Amino acid sequence: MALTLGEPFGDAPVLARIHSECLTGDALFSQRCDCGAQLEAALQRIAEEGRGILLYLRQEGRGIGLLNKIRAYQLQDEGADTVEANERLGFPADMRRYDLCRPMLDHFGIRSVRLMTNNPRKERVLGDLGIAVAEHIPLQVNRNPYNEQYLRTKARKLGHRFKEYFGEAP
Repeated sequence: MALTLGEPFGDAPVLARIHSECLTGDALFSQRCDCGAQLEAALQRIAEEGRGILLYLRQEGRGIGLLNKIRAYQLQDEGADTVEANERLGFPADMRRYDLCRPMLDHFGIRSVRLMTNNPRKERVLGDLGIAVAEHIPLQVNRNPYNEQYLRTKARKLGHRFKEYFGEAP
């Protein structure tokens, strides 16, 4: 699903967020992750700018689905980090696919974005798809005692950038 504000057409890079569905964070305000807070911050920034696009992708739990995400939560409660939990369930650390972003952005004539993300993989994939990432805008929000290990794991094992929280290499 793509949500737009203003006229995100033309040659100028468009403020953009690629957000994977997170029922627990987006709708139930879970403190175990930073997803809901990132979504809120991205929408706020788009509103302030008066122009932008949100690509909301149905890829719950880094692509493993809601039921398996709940199973992964149980493993996390037993001491596994998010990557280990997915792997113990027989999944890769991150199964999300971003190839759907290209036709969505093409539909709006967007060829260049100012991407709000901490995930370098999103930037690489967009580049591979022929979408220029003119600027990387970090979204570092909602650090708390319940998600600190989650954020550290994303930084250490998935390469997410959290300089504000942990320095260059947590």
